Order: sequence, then C-alpha cells, then structure tokens
Amino acid sequence: MSEYKFVVEELRLAYEGLMNVPELYSMIDQYFREKQYDKREVRNFEQTTPDGKNIELEIQPYKKITDYAKLVIKIRMFFYGLQDVVVEKDGLKIKMQKGKVEMIFDSFLETDYEHRWEQKPTYFLIRTLFDKFIYKIYTTQFEKELEKETNHIHDMIKSFLNLQRY
Repeated sequence: MSEYKFVVEELRLAYEGLMNVPELYSMIDQYFREKQYDKREVRNFEQTTPDGKNIELEIQPYKKITDYAKLVIKIRMFFYGLQDVVVEKDGLKIKMQKGKVEMIFDSFLETDYEHRWEQKPTYFLIRTLFDKFIYKIYTTQFEKELEKETNHIHDMIKSFLNLQRY
C-alpha cells in the first residue's frame, strides 16, 4: 500500500461575485501543464436548479518525481448558483458567470505508488528504514516543493478571482 504524507490540508478559498469559469479552469490547467503535472479529473458533476447551475469538480494533478515518490495536489471546486451574465468592459461585451465558488486544496506526497516494496515483509521493513534514515532528506525536499506549488496555485486563483471585480 502506498504511503501518503499530507503536506497541505484543507486550504480554503471562497469567492462570491463575477467570474469567468472556463477561463479559470484553463488557467489552472495551463499552470499544471507548465509545471509538468499530469491531470486526473476525479469528479465532474453539474446540476441545474432554478437559482442557477451548481457544479462540483475534483481534479488531482500529480507529478512523478522518482520511481518511488510522486507529488499530488487535490483541488475540489464547488460552484453554487452560477448564472450567465453579459458585462460590458471597455465597450466590449464579455460573457461571464455570477455566483459563489468554494475551493479546497489538499496536497500530499505519495511514496511507493507502484507497490514494489510491499511484496514481502522484509521489503516492507527495509522500506521503512530507508524512509526514516536515508530518503528523509529527499522527502523533506519534495514536501517543501509541494507546499510551495500548492500555495502558488492558491494565490494565483485568488488573484485571478479578485481581478474579476467590476
């Protein structure tokens, strides 16, 4: 079984107002492509109500650092009461959405994701010793990188949403 070391837990972001949801999603997608993450979309749910659309998205971008460790950032996005509106900016009409969004960021370091060190009890013991004494330097470095990237995407999204104010 893989081991998960949580680095960032339940980092939240909430916003209410105008936003461009497709542009937000493409900005997130572009960020992870630039950082060489592979993206895995776990959940994509949309429901139309009289108040507007409710959308739930969960993505888990991951980056394989070595054959033993990989970085995973899990982003859960909840959009409530989204309604399409047309906003005029500098004489141009722009289609945007009005509503609430809540995002939850979790990130963790997953080790032995290929389950190579669990086939025999002696392998498991050796893996535990290596993790505690030899790989400790590397895993600490990976955790710092993961925390930095999670906070960076959180700040980018926060800035993007704050720029959408009209």
